[in-house]
Amino acid sequence: MPLSRDAVLLRIFIGEDDKAGHKPLYEAIVLKAREMHLAGATVLRGPMGYGHSSRLHTTKILRLSQDLPLIIEIVDSEEAITKFLAAIEPIMGSGLVTLEKVKVIQYGTDRLE
Repeated sequence: MPLSRDAVLLRIFIGEDDKAGHKPLYEAIVLKAREMHLAGATVLRGPMGYGHSSRLHTTKILRLSQDLPLIIEIVDSEEAITKFLAAIEPIMGSGLVTLEKVKVIQYGTDRLE
């Protein structure tokens, strides 16, 4: 899929235990992005973090690692991201969603001119 130089980076901050029905929320989000033919999605797992509840989530050895922080990153056109956000709104519970404008330098095997 061609991706223009000007794009938008969508970041969704959720917990590993968040669900969409019986499926992990991160999985439902990535599968929806693929279904909608977005340029790509990556799920990043954090070893430590906290959110609006201020409850600390960590992978410390003496504690069970539960509900670790996840960040889902997706880069695509502003139009595609806007449509995607509307599509996932029904499955989103709590979580932080951010957008920022980005410049795409390379996508795939060919450099953008």
